[in-house]
Amino acid sequence: MLRVHFGAEDLLGVTFAAEPYPLMELAMALVAWQRTDESAVFGRFRARLGRELPARVRPLLDLLRPDGDNPSFVEPLVGGLDEAVEAVRASAGRLTGPELLRTAARAPGTDSWLRALWRRDPDAWDVLEAALRAGYESAVAPHWPRIRQSFHADVAWRTRLMAAHGIRAALASTHPAARWSGTVFEVGLPPDYEVDLGGRGLLLMPSALWTGRPLLAALPDGVNLLLYPAMTPLPLLGDAPADHALDALLGRTRAAVLQRLTEQRTTSELARDLDISLPSVSEHTRTLRAAGLITTVRDGKAVLHSATGLGVDLLHSGA
Repeated sequence: MLRVHFGAEDLLGVTFAAEPYPLMELAMALVAWQRTDESAVFGRFRARLGRELPARVRPLLDLLRPDGDNPSFVEPLVGGLDEAVEAVRASAGRLTGPELLRTAARAPGTDSWLRALWRRDPDAWDVLEAALRAGYESAVAPHWPRIRQSFHADVAWRTRLMAAHGIRAALASTHPAARWSGTVFEVGLPPDYEVDLGGRGLLLMPSALWTGRPLLAALPDGVNLLLYPAMTPLPLLGDAPADHALDALLGRTRAAVLQRLTEQRTTSELARDLDISLPSVSEHTRTLRAAGLITTVRDGKAVLHSATGLGVDLLHSGA
């Protein structure tokens, strides 16, 4: 379980990242490729990435594992690819022995390349830089406008949600398993991790490529980062710019689901009305429910969905 203890100063110190970061999104893309959850949404993306990913990117898989709990030096919060790669290379002297042992224990291959990295072997670091650049060009660059669209739409919505309903609502909607226990934010999924923010605040960062529970990491300046799945994952964003703010936030299909739930509907009715599969409807309603935009109840064998007051407010505001 993830447990984050908030003090009064921390509740006032919750902010959003200004932009998505290229190597963080590369890490999330490679993590998403290795995961098996949300197959109805990410299945085609994973298959395509598996076909198109250059072989020279593969060393990154020794560093970036499916649970997303990866070495921070390869995911710098730095804008611009060249600057981010430079930040990675500049971290060579700060890698520690315990970090090596932990990373090597999680890697799927042998640890010889990892040990060379930790020894600051120039050839190993050249391999890492080539992998980062090739990975960004193949897995992130073609999707960058849509990644930014998802990021900014999520931040805009949660900023408004925070203003209208408070930080509790904004954080509780980041994942279906998220909840509050007093002043402790909890996500009831492994691995276990507990931190007291201690007045240092929290930086929020949505990712269109992350599908797991929110991840917490301590930044070099002492601030804690919470990375969570953006409201609309990358595969649900069309190539063309969204026509409406609601489409930009939710994606066209998910926005259409919410629009139809101003009246109560079953899962089967939504699938029929929107001409999508039942698993796709379930993925959409799960995310909308986690965000507090719909409620779901059972009536015998039927599963009934309807928009909440927050969901109706969102529809009326046009996001």
